[in-house]
Amino acid sequence: MALYYSAKRAANEAERLQALAEYRVLGTRPEQCYDDITRIASITCGTPIALMSLVSDEKQWFKSTVGLEARETPRDWSFCAHAIADSEPMIIEDALNDKRFRHNPLVSGDPKIRLYAGFPLETPTEHRLGTLCVIDRKPGALSDAQLIVMKSLARQVVTLLELRRRSLRLLNSLSSITSSQQVLPICSYCRKVRDSEGDWDYLENYLSRTTSMGFSHGVCDHCLDEHFPEVVDALKNS
Repeated sequence: MALYYSAKRAANEAERLQALAEYRVLGTRPEQCYDDITRIASITCGTPIALMSLVSDEKQWFKSTVGLEARETPRDWSFCAHAIADSEPMIIEDALNDKRFRHNPLVSGDPKIRLYAGFPLETPTEHRLGTLCVIDRKPGALSDAQLIVMKSLARQVVTLLELRRRSLRLLNSLSSITSSQQVLPICSYCRKVRDSEGDWDYLENYLSRTTSMGFSHGVCDHCLDEHFPEVVDALKNS
């Protein structure tokens, strides 16, 4: 019998796993955009380890890591599997003082977790795919400013994942369009497209009419600077 506690699975676990599969991100190579976020998280919180962790059926898999060579662990060992049970961050200031984790192999063995702070990656459909987390080998806590930055970074991870899913769906939809037009005319100024009837409309509207594709929206770096200056300032001052 295991001496540590495995996280209970949610009632909608099948739906959560299906949502995770739609992003087609498990097993993919590291990407700079995610590595930048985990690096900022590590520096902001002053921890040697930061991870972008995705919780699949039987394991937790790391899309991005700072300070850890492992790319995955069993789900039963996963702190993140506990963290995704709720929308709020899960902060464990000292894992040795928490009965759920004191005998966990990741506490008794490498990386010898003591402080764990996991911020759920929650999609617009309220599925929590994993976490952005920071880890230390000594007990600790996060300041209010660090909590604000980490929540913002977790939202940015979800934005990147949403953009990934949207791009994949766009490619699939474009490849399935059956039209006599071999080239889709796009206005160089307003970026509208012209359909087979000669009418001009935005690309999203055009695809909505001609495919079954839906859309979600993220925030680019330029708009982040313009509309969320407090987040940018917090990152710069960390």
